Amino acid sequence: MIEDAKEMWRTLRSMGVRQLVHQTLNLALIVFSAIMIWKGLIVASRSESPVVVVLSGSMEPGFSRGDILFLWRGEEPFSVGEVVVFKVKGRDIPIVHRILEVHRDEHGKAKLLTKGDNNIVNDRGLYNVGQMWLEEEDVLGRARLFLPHVGMVTIVLTDYPVLKYLLVGVMGLFVLTAKE
Repeated sequence: MIEDAKEMWRTLRSMGVRQLVHQTLNLALIVFSAIMIWKGLIVASRSESPVVVVLSGSMEPGFSRGDILFLWRGEEPFSVGEVVVFKVKGRDIPIVHRILEVHRDEHGKAKLLTKGDNNIVNDRGLYNVGQMWLEEEDVLGRARLFLPHVGMVTIVLTDYPVLKYLLVGVMGLFVLTAKE
């Protein structure tokens, strides 16, 4: 491993300016392609966060910690039993739970009550103080597809940020030192 790192360093040092710029542009192309794919998913799914990772066991046995969910916002009305991902105002982390109750006001706007399949009580304790229902705009999307346990990589990289920076650095180094 150390020999590989030394070889990469020697390769970087031996590159001409033109080749280094070329490799840097290749790295930028990869990064911008990933951003474009993400933005395309946002448009296609109509969700600000089209892919999420389940962070807790509150939806077991249906979804486990580390499952990746693909979301679809859609325009159809919400119904009891659907698994939705929502964000409570003022909090950053989205929550994956099932709709327990749907109530419509006089204007047809849905008010939702959710609950994790593995939880004993509904989610009112997770909502903001005094909030009894979720509004439609709190919902990021409905879970449509999932990949079991693939998101554990994301959880590990979030729990240990040093690993994330190390991985990104090594990947960048590989791209910069790749030979054509």
